Amino acid sequence: MSARTALRRYTDFTTIVAGTAAHRHALTDPGALRLRARRLLDALGVRREGGEGRLSVPGRTGTLIVANHISWLDVIALLAREPATLIAKREVGGWPVVGTLARRAGTCFIDRDSFRRLPQQVALIRETLLSGRSVAVFPQATTWCSTSGGTFRRAMFQAALDAGAPVRPVGIGYRQHGMPSTVAAFVGDDGFLPSLHRVARADGLTVRIDAHDTLHPGPGGDRRTLALAAQEAVLGRVPASARSVPPLSPAVHA
Repeated sequence: MSARTALRRYTDFTTIVAGTAAHRHALTDPGALRLRARRLLDALGVRREGGEGRLSVPGRTGTLIVANHISWLDVIALLAREPATLIAKREVGGWPVVGTLARRAGTCFIDRDSFRRLPQQVALIRETLLSGRSVAVFPQATTWCSTSGGTFRRAMFQAALDAGAPVRPVGIGYRQHGMPSTVAAFVGDDGFLPSLHRVARADGLTVRIDAHDTLHPGPGGDRRTLALAAQEAVLGRVPASARSVPPLSPAVHA
C-alpha cells in the first residue's frame, strides 16, 4: 500500500467524521446512518461481506443483537449493516472519531463495572426492546484480537428474557486476501491513531458479518443458558466450566 493511498484514505475518513460531528443532533434516520457508516468503510478501503439481510427479527419487540468484539471498526460495520441502538461502555464515548459517531448514532453508554447500576442498565435495554427498537451489544465487554477469544457476560441477556425478545448472535471477522487478519484488532495498549493508520495502510481488508440462527427465549429460560447458546453460535465453543449447562430446548430455536 502506497503512502499516498493511505494518506488519501485517512483524509477521506476524517472528512466524513468531521461532517458527522457537525450535526447538532443524533442521526436518527436509519438510512442516513447506514449510508454514513458505509461511506466510512469505503473511505478506508474496507470491503463488506456477509450479505445484506436484516439482523433484527420482525415482531412485537426489537431484537437483541449480540456480537463478538475485535475492533473499533465493529461499531461502524454493524451500523453499515443495520442501524440499531448500540450499547457500549462509557469509555467509548470519549474515543476520538468512533466516540463521535457513536454519540451521533444515539448510543447508550453504560458503566459495565458498576454492579449497583446494573439493574437500571438492564431495565433500559428491556424498555428499548419493548418499544420495538433493536439493540446491539458486545457481551464480551472488551476487544479481543481474534474471533475465538473472550466469554459472553450474561447480564444483557436478562433484558431479552424480561422483554420476551429474540436474540440474534452475530459473528464479526476480518480478512485480508481471503486469510484471517489481525490488522484491525484494537487491544491492549493500542492507541486509536496508530490503529487507524494501520487500517488505512491495509491492503485488501474486508469485514464479514455473519448472522446466526435466532434464539427465542421460552418461558422459564435463564440468562446463563441463553448467553452460552449465543456464545457457542458466535465463537464456536462453550467454556469447559459451563459444559454441564443444558442446551436450549428445540422450542427455543427459531
